[in-house]
Amino acid sequence: QVQLVESGGGLVQAGGSLRLSCAASGRTFSMSVMAWFRQAPGKEREVVSAIRWSGGATNYADFVKGRFTMSRDNAKNTVYLQMNSLKSEDTAVYYCAANSGSPYVSPSRYNYWGQGTQVTVSS
Repeated sequence: QVQLVESGGGLVQAGGSLRLSCAASGRTFSMSVMAWFRQAPGKEREVVSAIRWSGGATNYADFVKGRFTMSRDNAKNTVYLQMNSLKSEDTAVYYCAANSGSPYVSPSRYNYWGQGTQVTVSS
């Protein structure tokens, strides 16, 4: 099993920044990809970004390109999501997820999930 724990959410004004962290533990060697998803009230869960532990390009949803940056620290089994220029529409619960395959966009392709962290952007 793999355990994922997110941290770093909170309340921020529009235009501000937050940094989310997701620490992985357990059978981390079985994971290939880490991703960030978000889910706003009444909306479906959507992918924000995804990264391979082995390196290569990071994938981003169009609505966060140029504002959010996902990074990883393999030694700490931790991924981060630096969120800048936040907008009210970024308000959501943010989840990290892991799978042993590829950086899919569908939540159903991810085996492991964190508990989520709330991000609220006030306008």
